[in-house]
Amino acid sequence: MHRRHFLRASGVTLALPFLEAMLPCGSKAAEAALNKPRMVAINIGLGLHTENIIPEIAGADYKTTPYLKPIEGFRKNFTLISGSSHPNVGGGHSAEKSFLTAAHHPGSTSFKNSVSIDQLAADQIGADTRFASLSLSLTGRGLSWSRGGVEIPSETRPSQVFKKLFLEGKPADKAHQIQRLKDGQSILDRVMDKTRSMQKRLTGNDRAKLDEYLTAVREAEQRLIKGEEWEHKSKPKVDAKTPVDIQDRSDVINKARLMYDMMHLALQSDSTRLITFFKNGINAVPKVKGVNQDYHNLSHHGKDPDKISELTIIETAQMTAFAEFLTKLSASKEGDSNLLDNTSVLLGSNLGNASNHNNRNLPIILAGGKFKHGQHLAFDQEDNYPLPKLYVSMLQGLGIETDSFGGISGTLKGLGV
Repeated sequence: MHRRHFLRASGVTLALPFLEAMLPCGSKAAEAALNKPRMVAINIGLGLHTENIIPEIAGADYKTTPYLKPIEGFRKNFTLISGSSHPNVGGGHSAEKSFLTAAHHPGSTSFKNSVSIDQLAADQIGADTRFASLSLSLTGRGLSWSRGGVEIPSETRPSQVFKKLFLEGKPADKAHQIQRLKDGQSILDRVMDKTRSMQKRLTGNDRAKLDEYLTAVREAEQRLIKGEEWEHKSKPKVDAKTPVDIQDRSDVINKARLMYDMMHLALQSDSTRLITFFKNGINAVPKVKGVNQDYHNLSHHGKDPDKISELTIIETAQMTAFAEFLTKLSASKEGDSNLLDNTSVLLGSNLGNASNHNNRNLPIILAGGKFKHGQHLAFDQEDNYPLPKLYVSMLQGLGIETDSFGGISGTLKGLGV
């Protein structure tokens, strides 16, 4: 079976995950066909409270901090990095533009951005997949920038990502299929006859993997439609200062969960191998139990214990959603490996201390990929280690021959391969 095998029906194209039947003969050829390296880069726009994420000691014997508890089960699958930042990148929130580019002085009026790590990689490996890359965000501003320093438009609606991945044809066909989804009819209904026919040619392992993948698609459909329904419902108006968001944009955690679902499906179907996701902040009260204050305002806590308490609830929820994403990747098998082992997942923020808009000492987690994990790499808090060295390591992990990024040469010290 050809690697580029799809199940097609009217208005639907369902990309398939890696199956044994797609492998060429010979162990080396099979290994080459599987385990293709991928990369995901995620930025939490309002930062992560440093005291809740950075351990006191470096090395492998660090004590798990509150924000690391949700991903404790992946301790051997990630590296925590502290004391690093992009040289000459300041400007508070403006530094989000340089998170994946390391371009200097993003807050200046004469700022000109450079290429982001994902787009540099897309130039070399993007042609191997249907989509060279995916740029995703919650509000519109993204993380991906072209070689000319132009922002790559990002998708903000999971439904649009779903259409990209699984729906084809004329606009009327897509609209019809979307309505079918809302009526509770899965796109899998369209391709089921072809699926049954194909299953006759598959091994037991392939059938189990295909069933797992189709189940993930159906579950993603259900969550997607539920999210779409809520997005068009107004909130009740109350006599209070809390802003009423009729688009429900305040439900940042569940919105992120839906996008994580789409990211997992995109990687699992090998529709792309490069994804960026900007979890932008909001100037509103997030829809998180126990939180009653504006998210942006809470990030400027000024060491107020009550604000830090509510901020901790939000950011713990952010880390829990991230842990769920890692779990999905880990559960998706690829031969003797899995998607997490084959995907370098970067989670961090362009803000070190969000309370005073500081862009140094960034909280950085690198999970998955072909790296030796299980440690806290702690660099100098006063003289920060250049973060572009991590990006060089990640690019090399994608098989891209380079020894520099953003004007900085060399790979990240202490990160083994």
